[in-house]
Amino acid sequence: MSRCYTQPFIVVGAIIEDNGRILLVKEAKEIARGLWNQPAGWLNKGEDIITAVKREAKEETGLNFKPKKVLGIYSEVRKKHFKLKIGIHVVKIIFSGEIIGDIKINFDPDEILEAKWFTIKELEKMREKLRDESIIDEAKDCLAGKGYPLDIINHIIVKGGG
Repeated sequence: MSRCYTQPFIVVGAIIEDNGRILLVKEAKEIARGLWNQPAGWLNKGEDIITAVKREAKEETGLNFKPKKVLGIYSEVRKKHFKLKIGIHVVKIIFSGEIIGDIKINFDPDEILEAKWFTIKELEKMREKLRDESIIDEAKDCLAGKGYPLDIINHIIVKGGG
């Protein structure tokens, strides 16, 4: 199937940290199969951004993620996407936070092949196995305590004209 991305698209993601290690998931879907990524996915039309990151973390890890900070907004222009062979622009809104309840990882094998905890040193050695190199910067930002309060996000539903 051929796709053409003419506009940037929005991705939400979670950097989940425990004792200096970052949780990544290995993608099962064809476009990024076998590559490691933070729990992340596309923002659905009309979806609140915070709700979206909770949903994505739950879908990909089985964990109840509670966002605490907006870690950052990462704008990535890829001149040639590694599998699509076309240029795309991704805007990633990445959150740091905590897990509420059990840390028992559970995922759908049609979506995720594996989940594993990594140190920064391990991440730096596996750049070519990451879906996005920016995951390393995001993990470093998280471990450095960077981030912005969640109240910088306003989800507004406008009724009526534009």
